[in-house]
Amino acid sequence: MLLPPKVAHGVADGSVTLAFRRWRKQDVQPGSEFRTVAGVVRVDAVEVVDDVTDEDAVAAGWPDAARLRKQLDNVEGDVPTYKVTLSWAGPDPRVALRESAALTDADVAAIDAKLERLDRASSHGAWTMATLDLIRRRPHTRAPDLAAEMGRERDPFKIDVRKLKNLGLTRSFEVGYEVSPRGLAYLERTNRT
Repeated sequence: MLLPPKVAHGVADGSVTLAFRRWRKQDVQPGSEFRTVAGVVRVDAVEVVDDVTDEDAVAAGWPDAARLRKQLDNVEGDVPTYKVTLSWAGPDPRVALRESAALTDADVAAIDAKLERLDRASSHGAWTMATLDLIRRRPHTRAPDLAAEMGRERDPFKIDVRKLKNLGLTRSFEVGYEVSPRGLAYLERTNRT
């Protein structure tokens, strides 16, 4: 479930506790968690509703129900409206991971194994070390420019960089990426090229 940054930050500070979506079938389950720009958000409950009150709209970050209904009406067809109760589950664990630069030999070996697995599973060949090196050399460079330098399309390139981010090796910015402290420590210690 995607949340705009303003809504995600509202969930984190407690000012937003609901979201409304129109789906053909329920898209999230109670208990599921997902990462946002403000940390991890948990889905506490999901129910189909016939109407939205002003109180509900305010809890979803809207000024009133009329404006929220107008937004929901952008979905065509007879599609149910779901009220999703949300809570903040904590900070994104990747943030702490990417800052942890004190790597043991076992940490380096584990990262080596994960990157080797990603390289083996790739349809376009080994990419992990070349991508880390490129981001290290060209921080805050637009993803389309980095992808072109590697002879790749932007979207598959970004998916691969997200895999590195999930391992705590990179971090994303509005424009481009950089290798995280953990990633830099890894590059200094690994024997992979």
